[in-house]
Amino acid sequence: MRVQDVMSQPIRTVRPDLSAEEAWNVMRTAGVRHLVVVGDAGIRGVFSDRDAGSRRGAQLRKGRTVGELMTSPAVSVPATATIRQAANLMRGRSIGCLVVGDARRISGIITTADLLTLLGRGAERPVVEGRRWTLKHRSPHRKATQAAPVW
Repeated sequence: MRVQDVMSQPIRTVRPDLSAEEAWNVMRTAGVRHLVVVGDAGIRGVFSDRDAGSRRGAQLRKGRTVGELMTSPAVSVPATATIRQAANLMRGRSIGCLVVGDARRISGIITTADLLTLLGRGAERPVVEGRRWTLKHRSPHRKATQAAPVW
């Protein structure tokens, strides 16, 4: 399964000069936890609820902009990447989302919630019909004349 099959669309974007409090209100009203920060040169970073200090972060957000609090650079992944690659990248960097696309064009976003939803639906490895499962462990072969009696 590929990232393009699981990613969230459409994504919310903000400018880096937007106040952090306004961005927090956008996240709260839209019900999202991540905003992609875009500037003139493309993707600048990601502004998450952790960056904003969550519900009790009003003091942190006061008088600051998104550009001051965002996580930069944003980690991106191509839409053709596998779910396993995306999950390992998120786990290895301890981040909650990946921007899907390249430096100039955003296709979507994949979050831990998307991966958990996929897991909850029961998506597993496809079972190949007609495949015989063999044991990976082999015991040593002895000729009958050399074999010691069992009892």
